Amino acid sequence: MKAYVFPGQGAQYPGMGKDLYDNSAVAREMFEKANQILGFDITKIMFEGTVDDLKETKVTQPAIFLHSVILAKTVKDFNPEMVAGHSLGEFSALVANGTLTFEDGLTLVSKRAQAMQKACELEPSTMAAIVGVDDNVVEEVCAEVAEVVVPANYNCPGQLVISGSFAGIDKACELLTARGAKRALKLVVGGAFHSPLMEPAREELAAAIEATKFNTPVCPVFQNVNAQPTADPEVIKKNLIAQLTAPVKWTQTVQNMIAAGATSFTEIGPGKVLQGLIKKVDKDIPAESIGNYQA
Repeated sequence: MKAYVFPGQGAQYPGMGKDLYDNSAVAREMFEKANQILGFDITKIMFEGTVDDLKETKVTQPAIFLHSVILAKTVKDFNPEMVAGHSLGEFSALVANGTLTFEDGLTLVSKRAQAMQKACELEPSTMAAIVGVDDNVVEEVCAEVAEVVVPANYNCPGQLVISGSFAGIDKACELLTARGAKRALKLVVGGAFHSPLMEPAREELAAAIEATKFNTPVCPVFQNVNAQPTADPEVIKKNLIAQLTAPVKWTQTVQNMIAAGATSFTEIGPGKVLQGLIKKVDKDIPAESIGNYQA
């Protein structure tokens, strides 16, 4: 079975999506529609903006979503049998499998980005990548630290991202280094995504998700919060609401997709991060990335 996966924040780059706009009438129409929905010229920022322009959360998230979703629309023989997306990428996956319309997906992504930006401004916070220790060690250390710090992204075996307050992250990094972590590296991010500090954003986004129509998809989505497949619109909705304050269980998602019969993975969107993570979960599974217009 063919599995399609969609990247999250961090995969953006200047010029992203321009080849799609230049080569496909369908893509052009979708980009123009996006400018109208968002109320600003996102295509100009994507095609001509600098790295810093693209770093702003309210730009980054719609930009990656658009690149992935529009690319999927232009890929020949796009017939997913299962889908998943990393964090923000879950919204791209839900458009790709027909749960959400393009317009509703983009509107939710824009609201998500703005809500997260606000939550970050309420309480300055950050994330750190931890490499070279077992997941359970990271979980134990996070539980020991009095300040807010939690596992946020289970990316692949031996690579986990933690999320929390500055004090919590500093303390956890110090303890994890002492417990044998090869690297404990603070990330350049706007705030503590997938942690309890995102609760104000979760509440704000929950209302928008509740008000949106979710359709029965053409294939199951394996969701971040529990790494399980579902095609039930109500379950998808509930899990999507929980996503902002819960960890992204990517390692478990890939393992479960393989167990459910995935024979190949195709990453659709900017970058090749997920392809790399999938190979670290299972080095033998075929995994490829499509990042540009395919003639």
